[in-house]
Amino acid sequence: MDEQVHASDNEAVAHALRQAAELLQAQRANPFRVGAYRKAAASVESLDGSVRALYVARGREGLASIEGVGPGLAAAIAEMLDTGRWAQLERLRGSVEPAALFATVPGIGPALAQRIHDALGVDTLEALEVACHDGTLQRVPGLGERRTAAIRAALAEVLDRSRLRRRTPPSAQDEPPVEVLLDVDREYRERAVAGRLPTIAPKRFNPAREAWLPVLHAARGDWHFTALYSNTARAHALGRTRDWVVLYFDGAHRPERQRTVVTETHGPLAGRRVVRGREAECRVLADAAPA
Repeated sequence: MDEQVHASDNEAVAHALRQAAELLQAQRANPFRVGAYRKAAASVESLDGSVRALYVARGREGLASIEGVGPGLAAAIAEMLDTGRWAQLERLRGSVEPAALFATVPGIGPALAQRIHDALGVDTLEALEVACHDGTLQRVPGLGERRTAAIRAALAEVLDRSRLRRRTPPSAQDEPPVEVLLDVDREYRERAVAGRLPTIAPKRFNPAREAWLPVLHAARGDWHFTALYSNTARAHALGRTRDWVVLYFDGAHRPERQRTVVTETHGPLAGRRVVRGREAECRVLADAAPA
């Protein structure tokens, strides 16, 4: 969205939603989801007044009141209006640049933004918020408790422009159960190995622009998932680009979140697929499995 000039915010948002619908259709996503994006685009384009003015006046609740939008797409539109980017659209194109998005948060410069992405593999502001609260952000080299707290406060201010302030930190209760995440991971890896998924050409680490990265769009109940192998610098450095799977998910009333699933290399879960950040639940699930 940031790379084109449009006559108004309404046209810009509608254009981005239509592009996402086209890419989802090409990548064999659920036709109902494709249709939902197109309906939302038409509603935004025909809106009486400015979508930005509505957002400023009423936050995400105002955006969600637009016919066909709802809370999930309201979060996406808020991201476009706040940052001039939409990570989901960039991801569908294979052109996602998380460092540029993170650098929109006060206190995060380009170098730190790149370190955050390479260390954690997150590429949305919502996922960065989770990392701020669950302690994983402090794994980034050069980040201590004080600087992490400053980033958490700055990020909260950015996200609170939607005027839907979180009263509690994000938690696993806002996500599907780990067994659902692991099942989507299993489906993705099986279909990717069998060559039964469409592929995209990621911009990063792909000078030949080869379409090598399989993408899966799937649904479980009212959860929608997009799964891709990790294309981070760390995954490449460790030879894990065909092991680490990044799952993006959103529900009817929930903004997009993400988790990474890996094969554990040590400890009691060694050799098992584990959802990073939810290892304790994976351990419970593993202990309950038949011997």
